[in-house]
Amino acid sequence: MIFIFFLLVVIGAFLAWSAARRKVVQQRNLTYRSAMVISGAIMVFAALIALSQCFTVIPAGHVGVVDVFGTVPDLTLKSGINVVNPLARVIKMSIQTLEVKETMDTPSKEGLTTQIEVSVLFHLNPERAAEVYKTVGENFVEVILEPQFRSVSRGVTSLYEAKALYTAERSSLESLIFDDLKKIVESRGITIEATPMRRVGLPQGLTAAIEEKLRMEQESQRMQFVLQKERQEADRKRIEAQGIADFQKIVTLGISDNLLRWKGIEATLKIAESNNAKVVIVGAGKDGLPIILDTK
Repeated sequence: MIFIFFLLVVIGAFLAWSAARRKVVQQRNLTYRSAMVISGAIMVFAALIALSQCFTVIPAGHVGVVDVFGTVPDLTLKSGINVVNPLARVIKMSIQTLEVKETMDTPSKEGLTTQIEVSVLFHLNPERAAEVYKTVGENFVEVILEPQFRSVSRGVTSLYEAKALYTAERSSLESLIFDDLKKIVESRGITIEATPMRRVGLPQGLTAAIEEKLRMEQESQRMQFVLQKERQEADRKRIEAQGIADFQKIVTLGISDNLLRWKGIEATLKIAESNNAKVVIVGAGKDGLPIILDTK
């Protein structure tokens, strides 16, 4: 309506300027010259304002939905400067990633009340922005997303026991919320990106019981690791002992009296060739091996 208003101002200023101009030309009356200048300035200013209504600027991360007296075309305006019908109303809708946080009391599978804080990251599908505006309006987050998000979150948590919200199964719960919410709102032009669970609050007694159970499970796993390590160490020692026994058996089978005599003779020769003072009695030892006496 701004365009129509300033267009009327332009017409009125033009009529005033024309009347003042005729007075100046016909009557040579210079008092109408100032009226002509003022009306001319008003006409130019109003014309510029009216002309500006033919252009609109869509910010980055937004699309423009054109509403011409209730008629909304499916084609939306992209970010930047766009030429539009001056009689149209342009609704700028964000397609950036937005976040909605919810803190709610939800029932668990066993009937306990748990408090969860969960978020949903989403954005408006730019290709369906006009449809969302026509069917829901600009407040599509409050009308569609938030109620469905609460309903899905409560429905999913009721399928899990309270301890599941406190353990690694929480990632499965997040995935289930994401999938269910996506099926509901994606057909309405809202794209879900993630549904992270920020915090889970359980009854104090239940929290202590779950923590104690987790501690016992971790202790049990630690003991299993220790036992496994001890079994491996026992197996290692058993293998080592078996190796030593096999070695001794092989060595024992390979040693004979003749070999011992030969090794004794070799040792005697090496000692006899050394410069150390000694007395060697040949043939006096057991099996005829020499006896070596140190002279010191």
